[in-house]
Parts: sequence; C-alpha cells; structure tokens
Amino acid sequence: MIKIYSTPTCPHCVHAKDYLKEKNIEFEYIDVSKDKEAAKEMVEKSGQMGVPVLDINGTIIVGFDKEAIDKALEKEA
Repeated sequence: MIKIYSTPTCPHCVHAKDYLKEKNIEFEYIDVSKDKEAAKEMVEKSGQMGVPVLDINGTIIVGFDKEAIDKALEKEA
C-alpha cells in the first residue's frame, strides 16, 4: 500500500501524485491539513512536518524525489 501525506496547496505534493498516476500506481491520498491524526502519524513515521511524505510499503520518502520513489517501487515489483 502506498500512502501520500499531503496538503491541497503543496506543489511538490501535486508533482508526486501526478508522477504516480503517470506510472499507473494506485495510492491513498491523505490530506494532513484536515486530518490531525494522520498528520501526527506522518510526523511519527518521517520525523518531519513538511509534505509530501510518501510511505511506499514502509519505505518513507520526504519530498518529491523521483529516484527514491522509483527505487522503492522497484523493491515492490
């Protein structure tokens, strides 16, 4: 399962979601601006307040990093 912790106003979040959509990869979008429990979970996982935070089956990626995303996806294949 892939989760993206994000906010509606974050341009890097949009890029991350678009990148996964281009690769036809399903993900769960979590709006941490509206879900305080999810925001807390995101900080516990990443140690960061910044978004996006991607959780690709336990691999945590902070920010939009194509190389890290591809590497984490390859592990899943």
